[in-house]
Amino acid sequence: MTMLTPRTPSKLAPPGRTRRERKAAELESATRLAGERLAAVSARPAVRVLQDVDTSRGGLTHGEAVRRLGLHGANVVARERAPHWTAQLAKAFWNPFIGVLVFLAAVMFWQDPGDPGVLILSVMVAVSGLLRFWQEYRSGRAADALKKLVTTTCAVQRRAGSGSVPTTLEIPMDQVVPGDLVRLAAGDLIPADLRLLTSKDLMVSQAALTGESLPVAKADTRTEDLGQHETADPVEADNLCLMGTSVTSGTATGVVVATGSGTYFGSMAGTLVGERPQTNFDNGVRKVSFLLIRFMLVMVPVVFMINGLTKGDWNEAFLFGVAVAVGLTPEMLPMVVSANLARGAVAMSKRKVVVKRLNAIQNLGAMDVLCTDKTGTLTEDRIVLDRYLDVHGEEDGEVLEYGYLNAHFQTGLRNLLDQAVIDRVNEAEEVVVDARFTMVDEIPFDFARRRMSVVLNRNSMAVGPGRPEHVMITKGAVEEVLDLCTHMRDRGETVELTGELRRRVTAIAEDNNRRGLRVLAVATRRIARPRDTYAVADEGGLTLVGFLAFLDPPKASAARALRGLADKGIAVKVVTGDNELVAARVCADVGIEVGRVVTGAEADALDESGLRELAARTTVFAKVNPVQKARIVRALQAEGHTVGFLGDGINDAAALRDADVGISVDTAVDIAKESADIILLEKDLTVLEQGVVQGRTTFGNTIKYIKMTASSNFGNVFSVLVASAFIPFQPMLAIMLLVQNLVYDISQLATPWDRMDEEYLRKPRNWDAKGIFRFMVTIGPISSVFDITMFVVMWNVFAANTVGEASLFQTGWFVEGLLSQTLIVHMIRTRKIPFIQSRASWPVMVMTVLAVLTGLWLPFSPLAPALGFTALPAGYFPWLIGVLLAYCTLTQLVKTRYIRRFGTWL
Repeated sequence: MTMLTPRTPSKLAPPGRTRRERKAAELESATRLAGERLAAVSARPAVRVLQDVDTSRGGLTHGEAVRRLGLHGANVVARERAPHWTAQLAKAFWNPFIGVLVFLAAVMFWQDPGDPGVLILSVMVAVSGLLRFWQEYRSGRAADALKKLVTTTCAVQRRAGSGSVPTTLEIPMDQVVPGDLVRLAAGDLIPADLRLLTSKDLMVSQAALTGESLPVAKADTRTEDLGQHETADPVEADNLCLMGTSVTSGTATGVVVATGSGTYFGSMAGTLVGERPQTNFDNGVRKVSFLLIRFMLVMVPVVFMINGLTKGDWNEAFLFGVAVAVGLTPEMLPMVVSANLARGAVAMSKRKVVVKRLNAIQNLGAMDVLCTDKTGTLTEDRIVLDRYLDVHGEEDGEVLEYGYLNAHFQTGLRNLLDQAVIDRVNEAEEVVVDARFTMVDEIPFDFARRRMSVVLNRNSMAVGPGRPEHVMITKGAVEEVLDLCTHMRDRGETVELTGELRRRVTAIAEDNNRRGLRVLAVATRRIARPRDTYAVADEGGLTLVGFLAFLDPPKASAARALRGLADKGIAVKVVTGDNELVAARVCADVGIEVGRVVTGAEADALDESGLRELAARTTVFAKVNPVQKARIVRALQAEGHTVGFLGDGINDAAALRDADVGISVDTAVDIAKESADIILLEKDLTVLEQGVVQGRTTFGNTIKYIKMTASSNFGNVFSVLVASAFIPFQPMLAIMLLVQNLVYDISQLATPWDRMDEEYLRKPRNWDAKGIFRFMVTIGPISSVFDITMFVVMWNVFAANTVGEASLFQTGWFVEGLLSQTLIVHMIRTRKIPFIQSRASWPVMVMTVLAVLTGLWLPFSPLAPALGFTALPAGYFPWLIGVLLAYCTLTQLVKTRYIRRFGTWL
């Protein structure tokens, strides 16, 4: 059994957790109330239901339909609406670092409106916010455009006036109103909640609501229908059809009893709109942001006070303090994060993954638990004939032949099981239908008998001229067919079906049911007195031939994809609305260690603490409803896991919304796609695995920038503190600090295009504010060691030890600081030996060279006087090379020791 090791939950609990629980309670209450209303409708006679909705069997008049449309509104459910572009734009700039930068820019403008630093900071803020806004706005527009391309209609029966003859019209689904009579046929979507008035052989796919892959049978209903016993679950009522489901076979007419938000589906959708819960990404960015801001709020006043007290110029000390604040602020973080996420979204789109919310990319990389539905993800979402067995449970071609003849010759609409038999024969070419048989009659399937029969004639070539031989072939539910059997075929012979043999063959069918297979029985009978027509009364004295067993087969790629996810440190849990036998069989077939299957009812009986413990050790959940799915997700999150949820049905929407990353597919129902953060263009775990790798690459490059910048800035400030305390002039001008920061930050714009080491991509990656702080205070002081070394060199070797030589001192430290900051990127970006075991991508290499060349050029450029630089002597550069080499060597040694001590690097 797969066990999950609980991660230590964050001390700062996600602020959305209480709201999540409130939303879950609202969802449970709304679905319960809607279910109770529908259960009452199901129990009432059809005539009473028509009276309740004030309609007749002729349907509504056009005028009344228009009036009701105005009264009840369009037949649409509550859905997530994208905010106005102005709100989206404002939200794109709502970031703590952007707030700090705006504040610092305002202070600098107040001090000196012409300060170039104001423009620099303004550009950084604008690019970061606009990049995020454009990516998310464009994604939303694309999704809306796709929705507008599709208009779904349904057939309703209406009248021109009170005395007019009813006619059937095709109208858009959003114009259906309570009281409308809707006509249903194979392939139709159910436009609203319907009470069936008449139905014939109606099979409905409820997978979007329940997760069950096989369609369910609805009762054959007549005009005098008196209702059924009230059921607690409207999905199980056989005289109701619910919005969001679809017809697979048969015909029916139903009266609309609820539309839009009043439907069972609408009651769920209505609770899923509004503010989304905080995700792993949101919490991580917030914690890291405030860690760095707190550090800045401590260090800047210290620098200000030391400079003011030692130099006596408080105005200059203030400006220098502001420059240090800018230097300490990773001002490019919003831009780097946005660029990382945007680039990740583009890369994932090429891998058939559409990113709706950029933050979800990092959550995908951090995901260590994936909860997924079974149908269409682990399975092919189609029914196939898995085996054809004789009465001993052994494969027998005679069973396949009779099953095929039954399916082939029936004249009614074939259901999925009939088609599966025909497809199996066509693929294997094991049975050939030739002139041996001709159709005589059939006894169609109905839901009371749960079987259908065909009567075939063996032609004259087989039995001789003038001697017709009629054979009845019956296929249907095991219990119903067995009740009609008196004999059975046993290895080519016909023997009496005794009580003992009946128990044996029943056990064979039950054993296959336990393996998650849908089993039908096949029986035959030779007709002693052939005639032209046959009836239900002729279905007796049958001989059992064997069984046909069906399943939704596992995808060929599923087992490989699951192994790939496991190799990436992701535990997969199957959370399905299907029954536990089918779920266990499919999971075992794809290599999942099933253990004990837990049902939704069992989960409901536990409190939050008990469910957290159960969820950690359970791999497969079956028969779970939407509320239970979302509760399982929250239980896993409470144990500190980053949880992804993959689903495509109405019943998945709540869990998709509560998960750290909701994943759906392009064929999903609208509410599932709206609730999701990421949409797969193929419902395939292999595609998802590629998305996980891209997510970890995106996060790795983001955390790489944060650690490099934070440690470098920390070292610089530490150096400033030392220099300010012992040097009689400013160790570096405020404008120099800003330029140094700008050049370094521009060089880091290539970070999103860097590659990550293969080892880094093997494990889920998460935000760790403590780890960033530890990294900063461990690696940062290394640069201070060599900054101070350069101070000593400039002071003693080049005599830059007076106010008159301050510019030389400042220039020397500027060049050393910028080059060491830029080159050390290559030491920090990998836990390996840089340039030898791991090389940066070419954009990073190019930007590094440009930054180094810029740093070396500025003291000799035309800009030097304006920036306060002085040309450096030739003897400076050997010292510079020595300091940089020593810096890189010491950093590599500390890195090796750090990894041994803490077991991690980035």
